[in-house]
Amino acid sequence: MSLYPRLDDLLELRHQARSLGMASHHLVNSTFAGLYASVFRGAGVNFEEVREYREGDDIRYMDWKVTARVNEPHLKVFREERERCVVLCVDKGPHMSFGTRGTFKSIQAARAAALIGWAASRLNDRVGGLVFGDPEAGLQHFRPARGRRALWRLLRALTVPGAIQNPSIDCLAGALQRATSGIPTGSLIFVIADLNRDPVDLERILGTLVQRNSVALLPVDDPADWEIPAMGVVTFTGTDGTLVEIDTDDPQARQRYRRIWQERRELLQAMAYRLNVILLPIRTDEEIHLSLIRHLEQRARARTV
Repeated sequence: MSLYPRLDDLLELRHQARSLGMASHHLVNSTFAGLYASVFRGAGVNFEEVREYREGDDIRYMDWKVTARVNEPHLKVFREERERCVVLCVDKGPHMSFGTRGTFKSIQAARAAALIGWAASRLNDRVGGLVFGDPEAGLQHFRPARGRRALWRLLRALTVPGAIQNPSIDCLAGALQRATSGIPTGSLIFVIADLNRDPVDLERILGTLVQRNSVALLPVDDPADWEIPAMGVVTFTGTDGTLVEIDTDDPQARQRYRRIWQERRELLQAMAYRLNVILLPIRTDEEIHLSLIRHLEQRARARTV
């Protein structure tokens, strides 16, 4: 199995919805894009039209007079006066070439970026990104622009095989630092990365970002991040070449392994709460758009409470 997605698969996500049992064109055009708009954009200042309600639309904007008159749910649609830039910061480091169930982190990250990018593009947002973590390619910056071609260039960069055998370089802090000066004010920034780390070093940079932008963190998780299977004494090789021998049958060691992961995640959640950053974890063993839809629905419900 390839460690990287195929470009055709990422392009297909703009209208793929097999697991939803819906017509193929409904995924981005209704459910996901509707939730994306309600959570991250809200209503603008210019009324545009009244249309039929679609699954995933925000019920706060129901037009009850038209609904009562035609006996079918209808929604008021607004157009934001000011365009918005959506920036996808995607981790492509060697540590993303990992996955024990479902797929690899690198593939799930690319799929998440594609779904969000297509939803933003449909809403006429300008889409750009930062691809970081590959020691050979370095930090790749794609300036936000309208149209499918801009998103296509970003997605293509995610499908190019990286330097799997090179030592892992943690470039997240550097990528976010670049974002603080290279991204237009008022942007919506999605950070899609392996965040199984102590977030202390990220808080200062994220704090600077959220002063002028909206930020969403999408940690890419694999079940083995918190629950190592019992396989006896196993030698693991890190991306920096370090060898670590672990007795995976030791129940105390496995409990400590899980506890360390849980402590890191709680620190990340606390940081996100302090900074008012949206946290949307995704897993390698879950269907990506169903996972994102579930999180967006929860977020939309929380906003209406």
